Amino acid sequence: MFRTPLRALLLAIACLAASVSFAQNTIKEDPALTAIVDATGFAGMVLAYDLKADQYYAGHAERANLQLIPASTFKVFSTQAALESGVIAGPDAVIPWDGIVRSRTELNQDLPLKRAYALSAVPHYQEMVRHIGHMRMQHYIDAVGYGNRDISGGDDSFWLEGNLRISPMQQIDFLKRLYLNELPFRPEVMATTKEIMVSEQTPEYTIRSKTGLAILPGQHNVGWWIGWVEKGDNVTFFASALEAVDPGDSFLATRIATARKSLVHLGVLPE
Repeated sequence: MFRTPLRALLLAIACLAASVSFAQNTIKEDPALTAIVDATGFAGMVLAYDLKADQYYAGHAERANLQLIPASTFKVFSTQAALESGVIAGPDAVIPWDGIVRSRTELNQDLPLKRAYALSAVPHYQEMVRHIGHMRMQHYIDAVGYGNRDISGGDDSFWLEGNLRISPMQQIDFLKRLYLNELPFRPEVMATTKEIMVSEQTPEYTIRSKTGLAILPGQHNVGWWIGWVEKGDNVTFFASALEAVDPGDSFLATRIATARKSLVHLGVLPE
């Protein structure tokens, strides 16, 4: 019911416009950012976008359009889909625990939406996505033009081990449209999502973000940290994406440290 010829044409025009927009914004390869990525010992890249200057900065810019599985960074999208569809009413609405005892004991309970987001509670978000349903989720994915728009591979796991893929450039475009209230969701949905996304707040700046970790066959790990920093009258968006095969425990912290060190270098965050 969603794939009418007119809708297909509108989606094609939207995708073309996004491609043209990307082409018009050159990416500045910053040797210091490249060195930050290389020092991790992992393959990957970091991308930052200064909204006021309309300028991208990158370490390993050749990977800016490389699509990877989004893992839990998809929670920025699925939060909006759940709110838009009415599957959940707001940030304090409770997602029930499924009763399965897991090693992360903090997940073995009912959780409000905002707490589930902060804990990156996969089972609770899987429950929400199941209630959204495949058809509605595909409709939202197509309307936004999220990543490769392929949600095959499991209705409650397509973003964890299925076929959905998104690039660092697409992550930042998605976040920018959220910040500017340009996504096809109700304004109150986007406002609630931005409220839930706050991960750090000081008198000088606010960070809204989400981590992501996927472990695919062959112990192929994909680690993300995406978000933006509001500071003064400007906003800087960021996405770090690392890949490794069977890495050690440092991988989790490194995906965040890579973006954070890059933002310090760019003068966005303090030392």
